[in-house]
Amino acid sequence: MYIRKHFVTITRHRHYVIRHCWHCGILWQGLRHDLSKYSPTEFLEGIRYYRPDRSPNMGARVANGYSRAWLHHQGRNKHHFEYWVDYSMKTKRKEPVPMPVRYVVEMFCDRVAASKIYFDKKYDCSKPYAYFNRARKRRYMHPTTSAQLEKLLVMLRDRGERETFSYIKNVVKPWAKKRGIW
Repeated sequence: MYIRKHFVTITRHRHYVIRHCWHCGILWQGLRHDLSKYSPTEFLEGIRYYRPDRSPNMGARVANGYSRAWLHHQGRNKHHFEYWVDYSMKTKRKEPVPMPVRYVVEMFCDRVAASKIYFDKKYDCSKPYAYFNRARKRRYMHPTTSAQLEKLLVMLRDRGERETFSYIKNVVKPWAKKRGIW
């Protein structure tokens, strides 16, 4: 059983996200980040399919065709773009809607933290963007949300953490609050 290893992995991930959120000026969001991962639905599946180099959700999908933990997680955590899909009166289908910027920022922090966990010593600031770009054709994200996240990931890749976190805290957050999209 991988109880301890899974617990340490998700807790290390949360601590990275908390630190990143603090640098971005959204500490409270960071403190509440991914608490559902400690729920029985997510934690028990995480133990069963634990691997140090990838998400247990992938192992569950291989074994079962889906991940119950992921379905639970994405429906409870607003920093996942999958949460922001709703029925469109115009198209009569489920469509992605734009995410509030505060959750785009948390999603950015989450992706950086996940890259640090899964790449470990091989991590560099280009990894989160490379992962984002690789999944571009499979992603069902609102174009505005996608563009906002991509801008931050490119800035991280090209300018590093310090400048990107400062930009989010001092430019993005005030801009979004002023426009009521925070």
